[in-house]
Amino acid sequence: MSTDPGRPLPGGSRPADPPGHDPFADFMRRIRAGDAQAATDLVRRYESAVRLEIRVRLRNSRLRRVLESMDVVQSVLASFFVRAAAGQYDLDRPEQLLKLLVAMARNKIADQARKERAQCRDNRRIEEVNPADVEVAAGGASPSQMVAGEELLREFRQRLSAEERQLAELRAQNCGWAEIAAELGGTPQGRRMQLTRAIERVARQLGLEG
Repeated sequence: MSTDPGRPLPGGSRPADPPGHDPFADFMRRIRAGDAQAATDLVRRYESAVRLEIRVRLRNSRLRRVLESMDVVQSVLASFFVRAAAGQYDLDRPEQLLKLLVAMARNKIADQARKERAQCRDNRRIEEVNPADVEVAAGGASPSQMVAGEELLREFRQRLSAEERQLAELRAQNCGWAEIAAELGGTPQGRRMQLTRAIERVARQLGLEG
């Protein structure tokens, strides 16, 4: 599967890249900026691989009765998009992004499996579970609509504190952590952890994580 995030022109051709141009770096910059077309590119390039991983994981699992593969795909891509737009990830290659998305899908399935075991549900009770109760992205929208939802991204950013939002904005401008620490004070690692904790908090509040 091709993971070149470059956008084709009408007719299937692509403009020639200038010398030194890195299509993936440009793609990640657009993701950080919350660009809707970048979100569409994310779905177009990575959805099928993530969905295949999910189907394999659910094939012999009781969870397939309560989890739809497309719901998990939507949840993974939406979670990645808002987290990346908030500046959480440093990715240099398409292979790293694919590996991250697959790991996120595995974690979501594992989290749901732990919930099922903790509640000691038998087969009869599992069959009675309403899939709408599973904490994944709401159905009814295509993955691209879920990922590119401006309302979701706006709500995510609004729930950050002013300082956390400033960190996210600097990351969206492609600032490195050393540069951010020099401007705002503290250490690069400390600022990175501050934003990571904020993103985890808001992701839980919005139901992007279990």
